[in-house]
Amino acid sequence: MFENMGNKWSRKSVRKEGEDDWVVTFADMATLLLAFFILLAAISKVDPVMFEQVKAGMAEGIGQREIDRPIEALRNDITAAIDLMKVDDVVGLGVDQQGLVIEFASAAFYPPGSAELRPEALPVFKQIAATLGGPKYRNFRIEVQGHTDDTPISTPAFPSNWELSAERATRVIRLFVDEGLRSQRMRAVGFADTAPKVPNRGPDGNPLPNNQEINRRVTVRVTPR
Repeated sequence: MFENMGNKWSRKSVRKEGEDDWVVTFADMATLLLAFFILLAAISKVDPVMFEQVKAGMAEGIGQREIDRPIEALRNDITAAIDLMKVDDVVGLGVDQQGLVIEFASAAFYPPGSAELRPEALPVFKQIAATLGGPKYRNFRIEVQGHTDDTPISTPAFPSNWELSAERATRVIRLFVDEGLRSQRMRAVGFADTAPKVPNRGPDGNPLPNNQEINRRVTVRVTPR
């Protein structure tokens, strides 16, 4: 009798252990999935503009009408400032995957071969700085980029287009700091002629003056943290 009871107990124990085997397999699968999604998140590029649009769309879909859209709000505020100052012919505005892009035509804001801002350019940059300094946008990062065409320059102040593009970007940063923006949220980058919007020269190698004028620009990129 005792032997039979022992056999029954032993069979139940074996069956219980077998039934629990799936837990180990499930745990392994869950760990692999977790590692996969962590890797996917690590190599993916976050698109804050698209994320904001999707979030707003989801909120509207579930009946929530009020949602914070800081990138869209900043775009509207900058557009209003550009319209107010009537400089839409020399200041361009758009968005990309990182955030807001504001472009300033160099010819309207700097003398040729100089990094000194024209007097008439100061109110424009100051208005942009005032907008970026608003409470809603204080955590946005600001990158000022200087761009030139491919025409060589060699002066005591600017031995090459690298120095000229970097100094033009730096002057804007200095003005923004003077207007109260924190330097910790900004950086200046000089691209010289390495990132043209359009070709500087035609197939025959001759310069294209209109294209070169387009490529001479200062870009202010504003992205959320």
